[in-house]
Amino acid sequence: MSSIAIIDYGMGNLHSIAKALEHVAGRERVIVSSEHDVIRAADRVVFPGVGAIRDCIAELHRTGLDDLIRELVASRPLLGVCLGLQALFEMSEENDGTDCLGILPGRVVRFPKGMQHSDSGEHLKIPHMGWNRVVQTREHAMWADIPSGSRFYFVHSYHAEPSTETDVAGTTGYGRDFASAVAHGNLFAVQFHPEKSQQAGLQLLANFVAWNGES
Repeated sequence: MSSIAIIDYGMGNLHSIAKALEHVAGRERVIVSSEHDVIRAADRVVFPGVGAIRDCIAELHRTGLDDLIRELVASRPLLGVCLGLQALFEMSEENDGTDCLGILPGRVVRFPKGMQHSDSGEHLKIPHMGWNRVVQTREHAMWADIPSGSRFYFVHSYHAEPSTETDVAGTTGYGRDFASAVAHGNLFAVQFHPEKSQQAGLQLLANFVAWNGES
């Protein structure tokens, strides 16, 4: 039986994403673990996260999971979720500047104050919270059976600015267009929460269960 490991480093909505994966996993075993050997033995890995990037990176360093993530992304499918997307980049503006994992080139920046809705002129609040559309910018196995423009659930104040345009797999508008999904090799990562995104989110997780890496 193949397995999916959800990395437990103390930051992430682990119960919700585990339950959502179990719902679509079929014969795949879903494991939540911080043990390197258990995670390394899994066929697919999920890197979740909520909270502050400084705490995330500090805990990954303390546990050695930072090096494990760099190792795993070269050999099997890895899904980053929310903070798990942001941590993949080189640095984040959050917490007065935080060095991240550097797996993807680019940085993470805060939404600027004073943003307005392009149509209504309505003031946009930070954090960006609630349902919003994701426009697919490239074909990918992870988008199978998900129409471009489908709505997903977001909660975040910072967003990624990839340096490599071809790494962007989806964009969302909130005062500006930002990268809400990125893809590179065995890595696919999303700013939104698929486990909170009803049918579209479950389809994305089902696609991950079926994905063998690369696009």
